[in-house]
Amino acid sequence: MELPLVVGVDGSESSLVAVDWAADEATRLGLPLRLVYASLWERYEGAVVRSSAEERLSGRIMAGRILGVAEERARRRDPEPKVSAEVVAEEAAEALLREGNNASALVTGSRGRGELEGLLLGSVGLAVASRAHCPVYVVRGDKAGLAGKHERILLGAGDPVAGAEAVRFAFREAEARQCPLDIVRAWGCPAHETTDHPRPADEPERFHQERASTLLDVLMHDAMAEHPGVRVRPDTVEGPAHKVLLRRSAAADLVIVGARRRRGHFGLQLGRVSHTLLHHAPCPVAVVPQRV
Repeated sequence: MELPLVVGVDGSESSLVAVDWAADEATRLGLPLRLVYASLWERYEGAVVRSSAEERLSGRIMAGRILGVAEERARRRDPEPKVSAEVVAEEAAEALLREGNNASALVTGSRGRGELEGLLLGSVGLAVASRAHCPVYVVRGDKAGLAGKHERILLGAGDPVAGAEAVRFAFREAEARQCPLDIVRAWGCPAHETTDHPRPADEPERFHQERASTLLDVLMHDAMAEHPGVRVRPDTVEGPAHKVLLRRSAAADLVIVGARRRRGHFGLQLGRVSHTLLHHAPCPVAVVPQRV
């Protein structure tokens, strides 16, 4: 049995957009859809602790209504995926992280209810993307990216050790969407290599570009054999990876990056590239963990 695509719901506009996007994704991937509303009723929306049974019941009723609206929306969006829904009395981030242990992937919006004005990415989305041990989609971006108008996805090719799962994930995604897969490896030439050096000025650049191309070939090799129908467009680009991928994501429907997950480490585990994309990308972002 396929594990579900799990969506965090809180009644915010961002989470409803995530429900729509997840319903489409569940259909593409042939997965069931599970909607989860998680909140501690006593502290609903960050209010002062409530103690009366009547107020706690009111919180549960409100949570049930919010989840019901999301469930109806998902079914109207696409009747094909099997949809289930549950209200959980637990902190949202912790609930979703636990749900991720039995999920194909987690889906969150970019901003939740009660988030501070000016936040680029809500605290729940950041915590889940940083700590989950399954892939996490953060649904954000402009109308074209959310609607899949570009008909291409983008993979940021990182360290082969930490990025193997992200590569497999990207090929499966491209195959399901029947769209091209752009794979980009950013490279840079340390300044000291071109200073007071007897070799031609372009030799260090050529070395780093060729090295990036070789690493890209290694990363793609097995996945290309497993998914021969996916049209791959590899590229190596000079520049900081977070800037290169942010720029390229403007023409993508999904940008995918790998993330290290260190055993026994419970803090945020996001590098600069993932952090930048989660806060600024003009399309949905998938963070795919790799245990190292």
